[in-house]
Amino acid sequence: MNRILLGYLAREIYGATLTVLVAFLGLFAFFDFVNELDSIGKNGYQAHHALLYVAMLIPNRTYELLPVAVLIGSLYALTTLARHSEITVMRASGLSTARMLGMLCLVGLMPVVLTHVFGEYIAPPAESAAQQWRLTSTNSAISQQLRSGLWVKDGLRVINVRTLQPDRRMERVRVFIFDEAGALSSIAEAARGVYIEADEEGRGHWRLTGVTRTDFFDDHAALASPDEMLWESALTPEVLSVLMVQPERMSVTALLAYIDHLRENQQSANRYEIALWKKLIAPLASLVMMILALPFALTHERSGGVSVKVFLGVMLGVAFYLLNGMFSSLGMINSWSPPIAAITPSLLFLAAAAVMLYMVERR
Repeated sequence: MNRILLGYLAREIYGATLTVLVAFLGLFAFFDFVNELDSIGKNGYQAHHALLYVAMLIPNRTYELLPVAVLIGSLYALTTLARHSEITVMRASGLSTARMLGMLCLVGLMPVVLTHVFGEYIAPPAESAAQQWRLTSTNSAISQQLRSGLWVKDGLRVINVRTLQPDRRMERVRVFIFDEAGALSSIAEAARGVYIEADEEGRGHWRLTGVTRTDFFDDHAALASPDEMLWESALTPEVLSVLMVQPERMSVTALLAYIDHLRENQQSANRYEIALWKKLIAPLASLVMMILALPFALTHERSGGVSVKVFLGVMLGVAFYLLNGMFSSLGMINSWSPPIAAITPSLLFLAAAAVMLYMVERR
């Protein structure tokens, strides 16, 4: 009996969730395309470029919208069952609230797995490819808000890159090299830089060409113009790719690599650590949303106002994302512990679901 009920609940919830997700994806794809209309016709950017760009954003939209789709789909499926008195029959046959909650947790494992797969393996490379495609289609380069370009610290070197192409080639590069005492020992200017993949010993290099180098000594400076300049660096193109993708849209692997780079160079990694913990906790959001839908269905079984309860449930889903973003911002501003900043919204909503279930059971 439990297996039959589990399969029935799963079929109803998955069907409703898929319908809601497809509708949301179509709506957001339309909005994304509308946002691209201002760029169409400029710098060779055409409608088919925009359509492909919007299509490559769909995996990330799926990752972002799946918890909300699970909430609305679960609310619709469970309230429909309640309206048809099917939940009444289940409970009359001995199905307790605790057992129903356990079934929902089992049904919720599929969205949890899908959220992890999309967030780690599908959405990040698709997002990176989408940004590269847009930059290439518009003949643009990656740039920072600073007029002087991108600044990156790499050990005893500080690198200034005026232009970073979509294929991650550097152009107009300056390398400031300091000694152990913190004094400037040399400045190298290069027309371009290309990354050479790691050798058998795991060491990667940047090859700079068109180099002019000035070395500083105690009493004089020496100017040289070597054909090229090599430097071993942990600053890989993958690390630089964070400029094209927001931390929240990066994979766990990419976040860990960049956090290590920042720590090695004694720079703040708080924003990326919060994004990392949000990434780890995000799959559980779908499960929390499904649990949150249960008390609304049980309340509907006993009282009216179904549309109001469904609307309140949807608003709770929206509030979850607002609270999630607020805690991330507060965590960065106040230097909170990243795990606490990331997990607190989920814990608050899980506690709210537990309180509502308790109140429903007391009636």
